[in-house]
Amino acid sequence: MAESTDSERKPTPSAPAAAAQAQPDASFYNWSSFFSILSGQASQEDKQKYFLSRDLANEESDIKRVEKQRDWLFQNSPVIRFLRDEINKLGGDINPINVRCRRCTTAQGGGIDQDYGILICANHMRNQGHVEDTIAHEMVHAYDYLRFKVDRWNLRHQACTEIRASTLSGECRFTREFFTRGQWRFTQQLQECVRRRATLSLMARPSVKDDVHAARIVNEVWDSCFNDTRPFDEIYR
Repeated sequence: MAESTDSERKPTPSAPAAAAQAQPDASFYNWSSFFSILSGQASQEDKQKYFLSRDLANEESDIKRVEKQRDWLFQNSPVIRFLRDEINKLGGDINPINVRCRRCTTAQGGGIDQDYGILICANHMRNQGHVEDTIAHEMVHAYDYLRFKVDRWNLRHQACTEIRASTLSGECRFTREFFTRGQWRFTQQLQECVRRRATLSLMARPSVKDDVHAARIVNEVWDSCFNDTRPFDEIYR
């Protein structure tokens, strides 16, 4: 959100049991709280209560909206259709049935598990373009798991697939960075975005000590992974 960080974690249920039992005060989801957040007057605790209340109130409509967008993309998106075909060639299949849309309580846009499939965090999706980028990101991971036998516990492997997913999904194209994330660089914009997002994703892993450790691992595999555009002939978007 802030921009959601995509990661290779096992998808979690829409909300832990404890969160489901402790329903937030619905009074936090109102215009007063919204403007307090906009003006910078809300505390971090109040922000969390507001966003949780909003996500709970909109859970059903968010999921239906993103499921409709997902289904349309599998029919009409060139990048999603191409990646699905390439994954099929390797003996896998990513389809609307195993791309599940749920409410997430963590700050991620999506995730993938080799047995479960892809999770899309419906409450974090801004629009159809964001859904497309997120599905494409996770599909690059799926391709890598099948094509390169990625070890989920090997940090260099994980850094490489994060670099490739951010490069090839389209989430780091100039317009996305410029209009959505307020990144104003004109030179090396793509590389800076990919490095930043790959480092953030790597930091979510328990065995990564800090941002310096994550950045070092990303740098170690950067040249070979950034320049590897398979299954595309070149960076598509």
